[in-house]
Amino acid sequence: MNELESILHRQRWDVYDESSAGLAQNAMHSFAMDDTLCRIASSDPERGICRTWVHGNTIVLGIQDSRLPYIEEGVRFLEDAGYRVIVRNSGGLAVVLDPGVLNVSLIFKDEKRLSIDSGYEAMCAFVREWFKEFDLVIEDREIAASYCPGRYDLSVAGRKFAGISQRRLRGGVAVQIYLAVNGSGSERAGLIRSFYEQAVNGAPVKYSYPRIDPAQMASLSEITGRPLTVEGLYHSMLLTLKGFAGRLGNMALSEADWTVYEENLDRMIKRNEKVNLL
Repeated sequence: MNELESILHRQRWDVYDESSAGLAQNAMHSFAMDDTLCRIASSDPERGICRTWVHGNTIVLGIQDSRLPYIEEGVRFLEDAGYRVIVRNSGGLAVVLDPGVLNVSLIFKDEKRLSIDSGYEAMCAFVREWFKEFDLVIEDREIAASYCPGRYDLSVAGRKFAGISQRRLRGGVAVQIYLAVNGSGSERAGLIRSFYEQAVNGAPVKYSYPRIDPAQMASLSEITGRPLTVEGLYHSMLLTLKGFAGRLGNMALSEADWTVYEENLDRMIKRNEKVNLL
């Protein structure tokens, strides 16, 4: 079994679904929860954890974004547009979360034999299997004019609908993907482009922020021409995951796990306090 197969094929995949409950939660919860699940997954090499999550209108900034010269004006612009703003605890730049964006985290034990790229490649393979009914040619390459561009952007005919990130800590790996299921990809991109215009305002910056072309982003509904829903894709994802699992189950956290979660959430809160977003 090669690296990619060893990541996806598990004796057990446990599902922690927050695709509905997350709508009422601050998105800081999700980053704290994935860190908690990394610690849990680190103790069992045969087990994988799949967490699904959706949040209300939120912009998740990268650490570099939070240091832009006119960040206060940029945050005010987003808040006036009806979005909550937080800073993540991992790499990457600004992304949009809303009820039409489904996030999936595949979490498993870190092993020395697994390269960083193998985690990204496993998620790409998982998505292609998941969406094979749509008969799409899904490319994994950077879409430079998208928000939060990266080597493992997923696109069809040059229009990005998903981005992948990865976090490794406490002996666990969380490979995270955001999928624009429905809604307007170009409107989301236009919002982030306007944020950068407000937060930079012509001043010199210390990193290369993306020059966004809204036409290069789309939702999966726009790409396929189908009225897709988060709920529908969640159920098809479970069927896909079942094909990689000896057993598929639901997950619950222990009291000790919740204690670890509270510690992780406190760290997220303090991070956001440092950049004056709370």
